[in-house]
Amino acid sequence: MQARALQPSVTAITHNLPYLRRYARALTGSQTTGDSYAAATLEAILADSAALAPDLEPKVGLFHAFHLVWSSAGAPVGEADTRLSATAQAHMAHLTPNTREAMLLHAIEGFDVGEIAQIMQTDQDDVVHLIETAVREMHSSVSGRVMIIEDEAIISMDIAAIVREMGHDVTGIAATRSEAVELARRERPDLILADIQLADRSSGIDAVNDILKMTGDTPVIFITAFPERLLTGERPEPAFLITKPYAEDQVRSAVSQAMFFASTETLNA
Repeated sequence: MQARALQPSVTAITHNLPYLRRYARALTGSQTTGDSYAAATLEAILADSAALAPDLEPKVGLFHAFHLVWSSAGAPVGEADTRLSATAQAHMAHLTPNTREAMLLHAIEGFDVGEIAQIMQTDQDDVVHLIETAVREMHSSVSGRVMIIEDEAIISMDIAAIVREMGHDVTGIAATRSEAVELARRERPDLILADIQLADRSSGIDAVNDILKMTGDTPVIFITAFPERLLTGERPEPAFLITKPYAEDQVRSAVSQAMFFASTETLNA
């Protein structure tokens, strides 16, 4: 009887764990740190099933449990073990407390204001204020050059328009792996926004790997209809994923997050 009662929770956790890990990594700026707190959340739930808050919808309850664990540890971010992460930490020091969590939960994970209030244990008016503050602070933090790898013309034009409206420059749009590599060779981007499946059946992942061999540390946002396929626990894993079909707010948030957390000295801070 008890095993049957636990089964829905186990199923819900298994289904939502990739998204919790995506959120944790974006929140902390570190795959290692994010995964550590996701694992600590699972340990807390196993130790005490009440940590999953049975009165909440399963995904909301899982993220709520994560926030209890993460907040109790002092809301840490990843250690600055590289120049890029050190720059990110410097930017984060100027953010209004709790704004980053609210924006990520809303724009990337798709929670509504009421659900975010449950996760963060605050009221809905406060959540709205936090999201508005986050958008304002992070959009104005950095600007740079964005490269788009996307084979669908309408989507690539839409993304380019969003990026330009945010104040960034678009270095160009590539529809195949070879085009992407050549474009990056001509003009090094500060951020890459890449689809997974390209026009000639080549892989956006392979294109990005080719480019990173030339450019080194460059933040990447992947676009995919199946984000869980990239959230397998294997390393390296992408920190930023946009799920198709995407909303404009998701693109804006992911671009701001990637620029903010992986900004380089070439950006106009």
